[in-house]
Amino acid sequence: MDLKEIPVKLSSLVIFRSIAQSEVMTALSDYIRTLGNGNTEDSVKAYSSFIEALYSHGFDLSKYLLNAAVADENQYVLLRSTGTEIPYIVKECVANELDTLSQIAKITPEELIGACKYDGFLPQFYNSDFNFSAEYARRILDVHRNGYGIYAHNVMFNVRDGEIVPVKSADETRIEALFGYENERRQVIDNTRALVEGLPASNILLCGDAGTGKSSTVKAVTNMFAADGVRLIEFRKDQLRDLPAVMEQLRTNPLKFILFIDDLSFNKNDDNFSALKAILEGSASVCASNTVIYATSNRRHLIKETFADRDSDDVHRRDTMQELLSLSDRFGLTILFQTPNKQLYLEIVHNLAKGKKIELDEAELDTRAEAFALKKGSRSARAAEQFTDMLLTEQNLK
Repeated sequence: MDLKEIPVKLSSLVIFRSIAQSEVMTALSDYIRTLGNGNTEDSVKAYSSFIEALYSHGFDLSKYLLNAAVADENQYVLLRSTGTEIPYIVKECVANELDTLSQIAKITPEELIGACKYDGFLPQFYNSDFNFSAEYARRILDVHRNGYGIYAHNVMFNVRDGEIVPVKSADETRIEALFGYENERRQVIDNTRALVEGLPASNILLCGDAGTGKSSTVKAVTNMFAADGVRLIEFRKDQLRDLPAVMEQLRTNPLKFILFIDDLSFNKNDDNFSALKAILEGSASVCASNTVIYATSNRRHLIKETFADRDSDDVHRRDTMQELLSLSDRFGLTILFQTPNKQLYLEIVHNLAKGKKIELDEAELDTRAEAFALKKGSRSARAAEQFTDMLLTEQNLK
């Protein structure tokens, strides 16, 4: 491709128009346009702007364009993900635009720098050699695992002002790094596998004592199934009213989603109680087969209740009590994470210490671990993690 054709070719893109309008491609077009004005300084400045934009996404132009194409949420990929028949004119458009992107991906730094006619140093970039169209087709064929748009390169998300946004520095906890509670975690794993395989999957309430690894379990299981198309979207309690809209948005997405609510509990008159209850009832307006709700709580019964509530003068007191307990019962699966006994606590400590290569006599390790738990006020997986982190720091400072 003649360099001078690139701005025009990019302007002609329809399906992949957002790539043409990206910072990297805009900077490339700006650079090429400067080559005809005879001003070397303008060209050097524009080329450097292009490299700066590219480097913010990596150092390989070919990989940048392929990743941008795969992640692009456009009409073609939406039709593919829903199994809708794609019109011939759309297929033809995609084929030609992929050919354009493929040609741009083959441009070498020597070509771009040589066109500038500048004798000084200009930074280079890589351009990997691969069949652009074939690689794109392979990635899109697995769109139900790879995802598209923001879901192509991110696993965990949260909600801001009703919009789903990726979590920067998402939790990378692996299931192999968690010790103890194997039976409890197996239930979460099996339920998530059912979701992936399109089988009936339950909404889960993980309840129990603080620091027992409930939240870590949910995030580790998400990472475990990320390659199979599982993504996690975290909601705060005050965002529960956004759940139906988010579910509707995700309904036609080929991926599977865990809608995660951490540390869930309600006051008696909390409006969010009714919102979540309606969703868990599975009404047709909010139910989506590719989503499940996983919630954690330190309370088995999610409504904070006082003794005064039990002694209420409500004529239908039993109905009132049932209302308070009804939300917990609407989770298809409730998994209890109890405070570990001494044996389990020390087992967790030993496994963590081994993984962190802590060199300490077993008897001394046990004694110090128990003393640490006593100081904390309870044994827990979190206490074991904090204790072994402290030992690791001590060991590295010696």
